Parts: sequence; C-alpha cells; structure tokens
Amino acid sequence: MADTEKNSAVVDGTKTILLVGVGGQGTILAGKLLATVAAEAGLDVKVSEIHGMSQRGGSVSTVIRLGEHVSTMVCDDGCADVVVAFEAVEALRAQHYLAEGGTMFVNDEEITPVSVNIGTFSMPERVDERLREMGAHLLDAGVIARGLGTPRSTNVVLVGALSTALPFDVELWREAVRSCVPAATVDANLAAFDAGRDAALRGAAR
Repeated sequence: MADTEKNSAVVDGTKTILLVGVGGQGTILAGKLLATVAAEAGLDVKVSEIHGMSQRGGSVSTVIRLGEHVSTMVCDDGCADVVVAFEAVEALRAQHYLAEGGTMFVNDEEITPVSVNIGTFSMPERVDERLREMGAHLLDAGVIARGLGTPRSTNVVLVGALSTALPFDVELWREAVRSCVPAATVDANLAAFDAGRDAALRGAAR
C-alpha cells in the first residue's frame, strides 16, 4: 500500500491519541515519537501534556491530535481513537476518554502509589478482568523491555504496539526512534519498538 493511501484514513478526519501513565514512565518521549511520525507524514499535529508528580504517584497524560487541520486540543469523554496506558490502574482512570470502537493498549503492570502504601487509599480490584471486559489489549511491555535488557524502554515497546493501530509506514516510526533517542540507545530502542510491534501483531497483546 502506498504511503498516501496508508495515511488517507487519518487525513479524512482528525485522530486523537491519549497516552496515560505515572510520572517517570516515559509518556513524553512516546508522544514525541508519535508527533514526529505524523509530522513527517505531512499532517498537522498538536500535543498537549499534563505532568504529574512521580514521587507522589501522580498521573501524567499526553494528548496528540493529528489530521489535515487540527483546530483544538480538547479531549472530551469518548473522543480518543487510541488510548495507550503505561500502567493498568491509569487505564481504568482513562477509560471514559476512549471512543466507541477505539483501541486501548495497556502495559499489564500496576504501580502502587504512596497513598496506598501509607493506607490512605486502596488499589482497585479486578483490574485486569475489568480491562479485558472493556476490550483493552493487555501487553507485557515491561516484561518485554526487561527481557531485552533495557527496562527503561517499556515506553518504546508500547509505541511499537501503538504503531499497529495507526496507518503510518513502519520505517517512519523507526526513523523517529533514531532521531528522538540518544545516539547510544538507538539500537536498544529500535529493538524495543520492534518487539512491541511484533507482540501486538502476533496477538500477544491480549
């Protein structure tokens, strides 16, 4: 399929991608990779970030909107075509943003915040079961990254999974990785991207 044909589905209407996680998980880099790919494909791209406080288990979210012309950054309930959650509880918190028929990728790991450790709040129950009931694709992104010897590349594993849900040529994603990560980590991050993409394509995202 030609690149112009692959991108036509996006150009016909603005797409909204929401990345959610906990501070320090690398959502900002993931958003930068997606924005770079979309810009290289000739699309209008706008990014909005909300930074939490990682030491307090604060939520972090990044909204990326892309299309022929993006006029607003508002992401209301039910407007996200794709949600990528870097942590399972954050996926539950963000589920109301997912559009009907949208796609959600979730890193199947839970991070216990300080508020739970000190007994102020409790963790939600049946997290994985509830996510599966809503059709989320659970991916062992952290396990994959650690298996590659690069635990900090969990975010790039998730970007690899995300790439299967958007109509951009895979080489655009790989070039974005090369341009956005430190030179010394390019090979490791490319391996993480490929592993995440392969896992999603094989149906390992469950």
